[in-house]
Amino acid sequence: MSAQPDGPYGPLIPMPELNADALRVAVAQILPSRLPAFTRQLSEAATNAQKMQSLAPLRTFVHYWAVIVAIERHPQRGARLHELERALAAGEAGREAVTEVRLIWEAAEAEAGL
Repeated sequence: MSAQPDGPYGPLIPMPELNADALRVAVAQILPSRLPAFTRQLSEAATNAQKMQSLAPLRTFVHYWAVIVAIERHPQRGARLHELERALAAGEAGREAVTEVRLIWEAAEAEAGL
């Protein structure tokens, strides 16, 4: 895991390495309720990789979960994303909310090194 700054507004955990084992540990620490989904999706990605004879499904899996961890390791950022998602799903938000969701996702990708 890479070092991150400490402080009251810093991340809950350092950004993990981009592999299934490190991401599993991170998910267990900050998103324990999502661990079953993580495990199921990893199994699906491995099965698809084998069927396709390609690492693409595993790369997609790692990319997705690295971004989720990068977002959720910052509680305020994760809360804001969920607030925006709820508003969008309820039809209570517009283009600005979509833009903010995209910016949160892009910042998390950059933070994860993707």
